[in-house]
Amino acid sequence: MSALDYLWLIPALPFLGAAVNGLVVRNRHKALATAIGVGAPGLSLLVALACLAEFLARPGFAPFEQLVYPWTAGSLKIDIAFLLDPLSAVMLFVVTFVGFLIHVYSVGYMAHEPGYRRYFSYLNLFMGAMLLLVLGDNFLVMFVGWEGVGLCSYLLIGFYFDQDFPPQAGRKAFIVNRIGDFAFLLGLFAIFAHFGTLSFKGVNTAILADLGAAQAPFAFGLSLPSFIALCLFVGAMGKSAQIPLYVWLPDAMAGPTPVSALIHAATMVTAGVYMVARTNLIYQLAPSISVFVAIIGAATAIFAASIGIAQNDIKKVLAYSTVSQLGYMFLAAGVGAYVAAIFHLATHAFFKALLFLGSGSVIHAMGGEQDMRQMGGLRKQLPWTYRTFLVGTLAISGVPLLAGFFSKDAILAGAFEKSPVLWIIGLLTAALTACYMLRVVFLTFFGKFRGTHEQEHHLHESPGVMVVPLVILAVGAAFAGYAGKIPFTHFDWLGGFLSSVIVAIPGHEAHAAHHGIGLEALLVGASIAAAAAGLGLAWWLWGRNLGTYSDAMLARRAPGLYRLVENKYFVDEIYDRFVVRPLRALARFCWKVIDSV
Repeated sequence: MSALDYLWLIPALPFLGAAVNGLVVRNRHKALATAIGVGAPGLSLLVALACLAEFLARPGFAPFEQLVYPWTAGSLKIDIAFLLDPLSAVMLFVVTFVGFLIHVYSVGYMAHEPGYRRYFSYLNLFMGAMLLLVLGDNFLVMFVGWEGVGLCSYLLIGFYFDQDFPPQAGRKAFIVNRIGDFAFLLGLFAIFAHFGTLSFKGVNTAILADLGAAQAPFAFGLSLPSFIALCLFVGAMGKSAQIPLYVWLPDAMAGPTPVSALIHAATMVTAGVYMVARTNLIYQLAPSISVFVAIIGAATAIFAASIGIAQNDIKKVLAYSTVSQLGYMFLAAGVGAYVAAIFHLATHAFFKALLFLGSGSVIHAMGGEQDMRQMGGLRKQLPWTYRTFLVGTLAISGVPLLAGFFSKDAILAGAFEKSPVLWIIGLLTAALTACYMLRVVFLTFFGKFRGTHEQEHHLHESPGVMVVPLVILAVGAAFAGYAGKIPFTHFDWLGGFLSSVIVAIPGHEAHAAHHGIGLEALLVGASIAAAAAGLGLAWWLWGRNLGTYSDAMLARRAPGLYRLVENKYFVDEIYDRFVVRPLRALARFCWKVIDSV
């Protein structure tokens, strides 16, 4: 048997680990819980690497389909099946590799937590659900994984159920995602009602067989592709935290820090980007919805980046950074640069996991403190954390030759071809990203220590089980970009690898843009200038005095604007006033007046 015959084991192993740790292992058997909790995703990674090695050897990267179970209920015939093609291969590597490193890191970070066994059971379940999502051969299997990661986010964000905020944050994530998932289901119903199948291949084949019928009006003045694309994207707005359904993700940092790394880097929030890339044929046939996707992505990117500049909780800065970077990915997908979107998804997985785990190392050393105003000067006591965190910061800032530079440049180039306005928004977002991330470095690692004497006395570098994943992720954050488009060259391995996934429409063949050397130099130069401007502004505001807390100066010079940004534009308060309270009042009325009659 070939390695690909064991493709089903990749999601099955984490599911098995979750079941054994959750139902069989006792709390007192910590070593056994560790072996299962880390061993299951570790074995999944090994099987994934073997499958990927064999897949890469297939002529033309021919897709591999595996039927696990024929699911039939009356006239409904849907297979429980897996698909390994170039797109799912990229996602498979990201989820298993980065996910495994986060599991290893968790052994040290969660070592003294009373819910240790329960934590690893949930974490395994989370990874298994995401693998089900990216390997599914059809929309139904994808949706099972889609809902699975939603459930796991609720469980893990609310992990500290004995506190007030985490359970509230978990419920918020669950409820907001249900809004998006309702629209997602409408899209699936429309697909099945019209095509009689939920198979990705079957849907694409049916659309291409009769393009004229596909473009006919369907509902609300939209064609069928436009209706489906809109419904699916609303689902992605919830899962991948785009305006206006982004509000759950910043609060997701209420869970343990490795959970934040898994949610923000390797699972859940990347699901929406993957789904849009997977259904690119539908979006190509829905140009108005694609424009909407690009606009929402660009707006989310710059909106979240502006909030990140004034946050003081180190994890909350990174959370808004994730919202912003996801906006970048949807900007790319909306302008048709699907490869650039997946490219940035992959590089982002490395540097965002690195940054969250690095923040966890800082929090671990600070005894749970997350406020950067109480930090400072930590680079001496936490040298490995500082160095790796700096690599992640420079990578996400788009500093040349690091991973984020290449993927951001690909997105900006795609945006420039479609709209100079979107390109400018992307540049401003890049500058803001560099600024707020270097601010984190200055406030956390430079200057004098601003915490308590007791905190200073207990400062120490994290154990090796936490540091080693940081180093490996830092290598990825530095070099992962060399798999994609390299400016001023014809090298683009990832683009060639994913080319077969972008469905060609007869008569609408896309022609790859070939920028002249002068225009390409201008675009690359603008990208570098944006990063340099952001880094320079951060140095001027926070770096000149070696990390002195300078936000007070900003608050004095522009008090109204600073208060607005610091309070996140009061979006949560607006939601509470105009959405939460009216719904609560309606529910109470139904309870007291209607149900009690």
